[in-house]
Amino acid sequence: MRRNVAIIGAAGRDFHNFNTFFRDKEEYNVVAFTAAQIPDIDGRKYPAELAGKLYPNGIPIEAEENLAKIIKEKNVHDCVFSYSDVNYQHVNAP
Repeated sequence: MRRNVAIIGAAGRDFHNFNTFFRDKEEYNVVAFTAAQIPDIDGRKYPAELAGKLYPNGIPIEAEENLAKIIKEKNVHDCVFSYSDVNYQHVNAP
């Protein structure tokens, strides 16, 4: 069974992580990227030409504020936090 994945990012590190880890791995199904920092990127798609053979229609880019809805509607198993500008201390703050 393929694991449904949402990649949470800022249109940079998230795309890089997809290309270097998830692209062409049949055990994963990246159902969406989320975006919060770049205006008007949500509603677009990561293009099929870059996404690879497993994503002939590309991958939707959704507003990060809709993450809970995405998780529920797309039966997401894993969320991957892929921001390059958030430091370790912020993510792991007590």
